[in-house]
Amino acid sequence: MPNKEEIQGNWSEFKGKLKQKYAQLTDDDLMYEEGKEDEMWGKLEKKLGKAKKEILSVFE
Repeated sequence: MPNKEEIQGNWSEFKGKLKQKYAQLTDDDLMYEEGKEDEMWGKLEKKLGKAKKEILSVFE
């Protein structure tokens, strides 16, 4: 599972993988803002009905 720095550094790649796996996600859902990561992950967990760990498993 990628760490915070890996996610930040490769966000475009990760965003593409998430959109492939979860077609219901929009660019707005995946708007990465430094300092608001927890808020973004909370929204994704709610929208997908999955835990952050499950969502991040797409990168393994």
